[in-house]
Amino acid sequence: MMTEADYYALFEAYSHGELAGPARANLEARLAADPALALRYADFSEMTDTLRGYGQRQQARQQLRGIHAAMLAADAPEEITLPATGLTHTVHPMLRISRTERRLREFWNGHRATVGVAASVAIMAVFATLLGLDLWKTSHLPVPASYQALRRDINSLKKNQKVLNNTIQRIDGSVTPLAPVRKFSGTGFALTSEGYIVTSYHVIQGGDSLLIEGRNHQRYHAEPVYSDIKHDLAILRITDKKFTGFGRLPYAVKSGQADLGERVFTLGYPREDVVYGEGSLSARSGFEGDTAFYQVSIPVNPGNSGGPLMDERGNLIGVVSGRQNDAQSAAFATKSSYLVRLVDSLEAAKPANPYRLPRFGQLAGTGRPQQLKKLQDYVFVVKVFE
Repeated sequence: MMTEADYYALFEAYSHGELAGPARANLEARLAADPALALRYADFSEMTDTLRGYGQRQQARQQLRGIHAAMLAADAPEEITLPATGLTHTVHPMLRISRTERRLREFWNGHRATVGVAASVAIMAVFATLLGLDLWKTSHLPVPASYQALRRDINSLKKNQKVLNNTIQRIDGSVTPLAPVRKFSGTGFALTSEGYIVTSYHVIQGGDSLLIEGRNHQRYHAEPVYSDIKHDLAILRITDKKFTGFGRLPYAVKSGQADLGERVFTLGYPREDVVYGEGSLSARSGFEGDTAFYQVSIPVNPGNSGGPLMDERGNLIGVVSGRQNDAQSAAFATKSSYLVRLVDSLEAAKPANPYRLPRFGQLAGTGRPQQLKKLQDYVFVVKVFE
């Protein structure tokens, strides 16, 4: 499997004309047939063009600095000692300069501040471009064909909306049909007793409104308060005034690493009823070796994204994110240590926010059915409306 570095080396050789004829023809055929690869090559070209422009600007600045230094050196006075008197005398050199050089000096002396500001603006523009490109790439990363994010697309609402449109048209043909409403869902779970919820970022991406629904059909409106796109995490807050809190959460959030081979389990909503899955931690890195994720051998489906990954003692060790399509039962979860870091950074920025994570669990030593009975009240369907 090719890494990002492998792709960049291939693209660099291609752009420099270093690929042999068959290899070049093969790559061009792949670029024409694979939109994801073509997008990756476009990102590479955009980034290298930006860096090349930055290098050219840096070279121009160095040339200007060299000219300025040469001018200062040429204009510097020289001290000599007169042998007859022993006195030191300063001699200012008489230089013969060309008309072109004189004009260049006049331009430099008259526009030194302007040139400096322009150079600073150019550098700031380059860094802004690089930062914007990095943020754009982070939020628009091409999803490999072998990886599937597990947001659930609920088609029933679309079908009901279509039926309603047809009914309205039959009653009065002049009425404009309602715009179709898209609806997605995933899983979320309580982060704190005060009403903060964790889910995967891709579950809520592009949503206009969010609804949290529990197993007893209690429903709450929620809003996103922070998103960590890189690690596929989102924190939501329940906004309903009727919400009075979750009470003490029965699980602790683990800040350290889980062990390879540990038995793990998850709860989620790939359908309307909560679904339990069990397996083991099969790798301490995720898709393509990403160390921010675990790989687990639990069958997961669209709708499981954002669900809690628990260890045998009922401690939270991860947040379910996606699966690998070309590997049997290979699922991935963001490590809980990254969730802890995220909460710590939010507390440091806004200490008034009540991000009090549960430190002590109540599920260790109890059987799995008893653990699940307690956990179900803290795991929710996250419904997303566009």
